[in-house]
This record gives sequence, C-alpha cells and structure tokens, in this order.
Amino acid sequence: MTDDRVVFARVDADPITVEECAEAVASATAGAVVTFAGVVRDHDEGRGVLTLDYTAHPSASTVMAEVAAAVAAEFPSVRFAVAHRVGSLVVGDIALACAAASAHRGDAFAACGRLVDAVKEAVPIWKEQGFTDGSSEWVASLG
Repeated sequence: MTDDRVVFARVDADPITVEECAEAVASATAGAVVTFAGVVRDHDEGRGVLTLDYTAHPSASTVMAEVAAAVAAEFPSVRFAVAHRVGSLVVGDIALACAAASAHRGDAFAACGRLVDAVKEAVPIWKEQGFTDGSSEWVASLG
C-alpha cells in the first residue's frame, strides 16, 4: 500500500467487523471515526433471501487497494480501512466493512460514504443470491 493512510484494503474469506476497521484507523488526532457495515439482508426486490455467495475476480484485491488509495487522495486528512468478504454468507453476516477517521466528523462521513460507493462501483465482485423458493440469481455487487 503506497498511502499509509489506508491501513488495510482487502478482499478475502475471513469474517470481518466494523470494530476491526474502526480500531485500525483510530488515533489520538481522530475526533471522528465513521463506520459502515454492509449486511446480508433477508430480502431482495420482494423475494426472500437465504444465502449469498460472493465471488471475486483475481484482480479484486489489487483493485480494492487502488480504490482505497484513490479515495484517500480525495480526502487527505482521513485514514481508511476497508474489507469485502467473499465466499458463502448468510443473513446477518457482514459482506463489506469500512471505517474512516479524521479530526472532524464532516470529513469522516463524506470519506466513508465515498469509499463505499467507490468499492461498489469498481471492485470486481459478484454475488449469487439463494432465495427461499429454491431459486438463485447471479448479480453484480458493483453499483
């Protein structure tokens, strides 16, 4: 990672928490730490969801690091940590977690929101949703 304000930016199968992201970016100069948790929900467009299986392109980790560095360049006073999980998840699991820390809340809120949007826009990760009726559907988690 070329920018030390991006503490970590990873894509892997390990469970993730917003707490680990928040702890990673916390410092004595940070008056605000904003977190986000993208949680597997039990429905999508009126259909019941049981499971999500996330699959990443081999470049996903590299793209995640590039995205985080680009957002860090937009917010020079903010520290970041972000992780996206791949593999089989169930309702209630965290698929995406991140944190942004800065001296002031406005920067932290704006930066965290921008990071989530940038990850969803650019990191090549797809999901297969398993529905309660036994059917499944592949969708891009991008966007």
